[in-house]
Amino acid sequence: MLDNETKKRIDDARDILVGKVPDPKSQVEQITIALIYKFMDDMDLTSEEFGGKRQFFAGDYQRYAWRNLMDPAFGGHEMLSIYSEAIQRLNTNPGMPQLFRDIFKNAYLPYRDPQTLRDFLKVINGFNYDHSEKLGDAFEYLLSVLGSQGDAGQFRTPRHIIDFMVYITDPKKHETVLDPACGTAGFLISSYKHILRNNSSGFDPANDLPVFGNGDGKQFRGDLLTPAERVTLVKNFRGYDISPDMVRLSLVNLYLHGFAEPRISEYDTLTSDERWNEHSDVILANPPFMSPRGGIRPHSRFSVS
Repeated sequence: MLDNETKKRIDDARDILVGKVPDPKSQVEQITIALIYKFMDDMDLTSEEFGGKRQFFAGDYQRYAWRNLMDPAFGGHEMLSIYSEAIQRLNTNPGMPQLFRDIFKNAYLPYRDPQTLRDFLKVINGFNYDHSEKLGDAFEYLLSVLGSQGDAGQFRTPRHIIDFMVYITDPKKHETVLDPACGTAGFLISSYKHILRNNSSGFDPANDLPVFGNGDGKQFRGDLLTPAERVTLVKNFRGYDISPDMVRLSLVNLYLHGFAEPRISEYDTLTSDERWNEHSDVILANPPFMSPRGGIRPHSRFSVS
């Protein structure tokens, strides 16, 4: 359940950006990049506290650590220079897991105002990475600002429609789930929560009726799943999207919901047939019902004679 403080912090971050970054999609991307940047340094700090080593900001990349950026002695222009350089270089850091390198692929800062950046990072600094479901809920709220239709024909399916479709389809813990046009991974997240709900000791089918859209405030953690089933479960979800920006948002969304290695790929499902022989038990999607820019690219599969 999203608390008011977290919601306000996200709204404050957007309010700061709106003067320099008016596009909601770009706002979401900038907040996403900053959050993951902050969380990586949080994880490095936790590792050091337990006697481990830094993984994200070590060696040549240590100068980019979030804690250094937030040093009051840093001037505004120096902060802007370091931050801008960091988000463009982090995807080349060989010490980072591939997931995080993918998140920073093609990342950049679309404005050059030091005060805007300082105010923005100050708000982001209020978030802490603590492995809680609160972060996943916060990110879902952030994604909701994308609205019902974005650029290039990208659609965000309303949450209550997603939850209803998942409820009717009723994916099981042993089934593979695919969204071939995944956007921000809404169908995958809802399916995952549905399976956790149905495999929790606190779930009562007679009384815990489905609430589509906003949830019912209850947290179902899937405590009836065995460790082996949990390992298999997170590997059963796959998603494809043609947009690298949507792939980035899907990766972060799944990661903040407990997927250590989300299986999301940049792929044109409708016109590229290299994956068409793959099989899944459950397919949930709201594909783009429109012609792509430049017209439809013909292929030999399912041709009409």
